[in-house]
Amino acid sequence: MSDQQLPVIEIRNLHKSYGALEVIKGVDIAAHKGDVVSLIGSSGSGKSTILRCANLLENSQSGDILFEGEPVHWKGKGHARVPADRKQVTRIRTNLSMVFQQFNLWAHMTILENVMEAPVTVLRRDRAEVEAAAREYLAKVGIGDKCDVYPAQLSGGQQQRAAIARALCMEPRALLFDEPTSALDPELEQEVVKVIKALAEEGRTMLIVTHDMRLAADVSNHVVFLHEGRIEDQGPPENIFTNPSSERLQQFLRATMPS
Repeated sequence: MSDQQLPVIEIRNLHKSYGALEVIKGVDIAAHKGDVVSLIGSSGSGKSTILRCANLLENSQSGDILFEGEPVHWKGKGHARVPADRKQVTRIRTNLSMVFQQFNLWAHMTILENVMEAPVTVLRRDRAEVEAAAREYLAKVGIGDKCDVYPAQLSGGQQQRAAIARALCMEPRALLFDEPTSALDPELEQEVVKVIKALAEEGRTMLIVTHDMRLAADVSNHVVFLHEGRIEDQGPPENIFTNPSSERLQQFLRATMPS
């Protein structure tokens, strides 16, 4: 398989437990370059946990995680399993930028400083080049005029757009979104949805955990429905949302997309 055919991020037979409670029960997900894969399902279905395992923020107990065909190296087994190569973890994380539900901006830094921090300190990129890129990304998400203000001076929607600009400034191979709009009022939510749609149209590779079925339907080329830690159904959005084959998925959509 050529590099072009390799998934940017691939999860194979992933299992994750907290103590005796198994929350991910053998999940397979792949996102190739340009794919937008949305993970949907009820609270507690394992969506966010899968994303955190993919980005190595949490350790899984078994299964494989591959980045552009390169498997994560592990040592130990079961609950003692941890990544074996910290440099590999850092490299993968810098190429899989994550946008969280809570914006996680540094309160004591301006918006511009927030966006510049990781490329300068982690990637050791030239400060002047990073500043130019940061200003471009802030303009791209519609808050180019907010470079010199602090997070507390912004609305929630503006803070989340700053967080997206921060993720983009790492120049990642893929973006991971963990419920990016769930902490926002409906009006502010649409500001962020607009940015995510624009990124999808650019051909960005994205994994999105979302409660927003309209967003999943509009931006995804593949949707995964999770139920109790397993993939209950998956496919293109037109199949998932207009012709769901699983009874559980039908029940979920009736509850989340009332007519």
